[in-house]
Amino acid sequence: MKRAMIGIAVAATVATLASASAQEADPEKSILVFKTPWCGCCQVWADKMIEAGYTVETRDMNDLSLIKKQGGVTDQLAGCHTSVIGGERKYVLEGHVPIAAVEKLMSEKPDVRGLAVPGMPQGSLGMGFDDNAQYNVYAYSDRSGEQPAVFLRMGQ
Repeated sequence: MKRAMIGIAVAATVATLASASAQEADPEKSILVFKTPWCGCCQVWADKMIEAGYTVETRDMNDLSLIKKQGGVTDQLAGCHTSVIGGERKYVLEGHVPIAAVEKLMSEKPDVRGLAVPGMPQGSLGMGFDDNAQYNVYAYSDRSGEQPAVFLRMGQ
């Protein structure tokens, strides 16, 4: 009986500490990643974001189409995973968005829905990262008729 009570007390303490730790996480540096379970490059991207000081939670899903639709991601902007970052102001990060673009987004807080790196460009974060790889990071909104615009040019 005494052993059971000690076990319950330890479990309660661990749960409290985990809850406090989660509450202390800076929402501006917390990323929720929706990915497919078989995509290794998505996990590499998430791991790199953790190394850069972000708190990352991943959720494996077999079909990301609903998540992409909810995030306003068009077929032209689609990458292989969809993430959300932010506190009161949430942004979508579609695909292999580089750390520099995420940092710029979170410091400037532009009036956009999110950032996207369409496809899976070689040399992007998670795809054999190469500082010299050339690709564009697009900002997009959910305003009707507004086209995505280049937010950051990488490797130039």
